[in-house]
Amino acid sequence: MGLLAWLGKKVAGYLQKPGSAPPNPPTSEFSVLEETVQVGDVLLIDGNSRIATAIKYLTQSTWSHAALCVEKNDAQGVLLLEADVIEGVRLVPLSFYRTAHTRICRPIGIRPEDMAKAIDYAKSKLGHQYDTGHILDLARYLIRTPPVPVEWRRSLLTFGSGDPTKAICSSLIAQAFQSIHYPILPERLRQKLIKRHHSQYVPGDFDISPYFAIIKPNLKASFDPYQLEWHEPSADPG
Repeated sequence: MGLLAWLGKKVAGYLQKPGSAPPNPPTSEFSVLEETVQVGDVLLIDGNSRIATAIKYLTQSTWSHAALCVEKNDAQGVLLLEADVIEGVRLVPLSFYRTAHTRICRPIGIRPEDMAKAIDYAKSKLGHQYDTGHILDLARYLIRTPPVPVEWRRSLLTFGSGDPTKAICSSLIAQAFQSIHYPILPERLRQKLIKRHHSQYVPGDFDISPYFAIIKPNLKASFDPYQLEWHEPSADPG
């Protein structure tokens, strides 16, 4: 193991530890989330680890991590593909984020055969390692969050080795969708779209993208506000 890889592994272990802020709770029951999510959805996660704190500061977003739903069946349930700072690109069950605050971002209008190609592309990256250079760049923002100008923050997340066998969560998912020419936040030249480099995407971009619908599990179910039960505090006897 080279010195950079060794140092990256040590820093990654530190970054994965919980931060000081308490995590935000989920906004829907897990069973409803599980029923609602579909293959091709991007699941955004509001993490509370040290690395999550750095990412949320630099992106000025609630979302610090992104995972792609790649399988949903009766045998295995829902499987997500993600890039973990220690384990690299891997598959995890949706239940891994049972207690997390999440958001479903759903691409609209993709043909099933093209969605399958995007999923296959993402799965081809299984086993790739997280970008060590990216980890070391983020480490500077953990102990103190320096006053970084807004226009520089995105560029600070696009550093890293550039090694094609390494990945970060949002860039991996961006590559999968770009492989089938599906837009996320493209730039424009006259009437044509220009692909932004995949390393420039952050988790919150799937939230603000005009091409991904925000799916709220509680509203996909049969929601009736008149059936809610409210706690009414007892009257103050004084």
